[in-house]
Amino acid sequence: MANKLKKYSILLLLIIGLVFLGIGCTGTKNNEGSSAENVTGAEPPSAENVSDAESASILLKGSDTVLPLAQAEAEEFMAEDSGKSVTVTGGGSGVGIAALIDGEVNIAPASREMTDDEIKSAEAKGINPVETTIASDGITVIVNPSNSVSNLTFDQLRGIYNGSISNWKEVGGADAQIAVISRDSSSGTYKDFQKDVLQGDEYRPDALTQPATGGIVTEVAQNTNAIGYIGFAYLDSSIKALSLDNGNGSVAPTEESILNGSYPLSRSLYFYTNGEPSGLTKEFTDFVLSEKGQSIVSTVGYIPLKK
Repeated sequence: MANKLKKYSILLLLIIGLVFLGIGCTGTKNNEGSSAENVTGAEPPSAENVSDAESASILLKGSDTVLPLAQAEAEEFMAEDSGKSVTVTGGGSGVGIAALIDGEVNIAPASREMTDDEIKSAEAKGINPVETTIASDGITVIVNPSNSVSNLTFDQLRGIYNGSISNWKEVGGADAQIAVISRDSSSGTYKDFQKDVLQGDEYRPDALTQPATGGIVTEVAQNTNAIGYIGFAYLDSSIKALSLDNGNGSVAPTEESILNGSYPLSRSLYFYTNGEPSGLTKEFTDFVLSEKGQSIVSTVGYIPLKK
C-alpha cells in the first residue's frame, strides 16, 4: 500500500511539474511575440513621416547625354549632406519626360525641349512642366581617328544620314562604305539631330542604332569607316570630332564655339520638373546652378552657363 501511494505521489508531482513547465513555455512564447511586434511592427509612419522621408530623397531619370553630369552633381550634393538622397538613371530624354508625365520622377533631365504633344499629355494628367536650363552642349559628329575626313558640310552630313551618300569617297575620303551609327528614337540627341541636320528626312534604314551614347563611342573607335554623333562631354582620344560648315564657314566643336553659338549644333541641356522646383528638388537644382555646380559642369566636359 505504501509503495502504491509512493507511486501515485511521484506521478502527481510529475503532472504538476509539467503543468508549470507548460505555463512557463507559453509565457515565454507570448513575451517573445510581444517583443517581436514592438521591434518589427512598430506604429506605421504617419502621413507626415512619409512626407518627411520623401522630401529627403528625389529621383532623376532621362537623358543619357546629361547622365554623367547629373551623376557628378548628385555625388557632390550628397557629399555635402549625407542625409539627402539623389538617385540618377538614364534611358533617354523621351523616357525621362514620359516618367515625369506619369508622376514617377522629380526631375527629367533632357537634351532637347519637350514637344507640344508631350506638354499636352502632361497637362492632361495634371502635370505642369517647367524647364530649367542647366548647361550648354554641342552635338559632336565623330569618326575614327584614322579617317582622313575632318570637315563636312551640312548637306554632306544630311546625305550620309538620309542615305543619299554611302561612300566616304563622295565626301573626300577613302573608297569605303560608310557605317552610319545613330542613337535610338528615345534619345533627345536623336531628335535634335533629325531636326537640325536631317531637316525632316528620315534616318537611313541601315543605320546602326545604339541605346546609349557610350555605344556610339565604342563603335566608332573600333570601326575605321564609322560615323556617329554624341554629346560634347563624351569626346575622347579614341575618336575624332569633325568640323561642320553650315554655309558660314567651318567651325570645330569647342567650349568657346558652343558657348557663343558659332558651332552650328550648339544646344542647351535641361531639367524638367512638375511646377517650379520646391523642397529637395529646388535644393538640388539650385546647387547645379550655383558656382560650385557650374564648375562641375566644366569638369564633366560640358559648358557652364557663364564663363
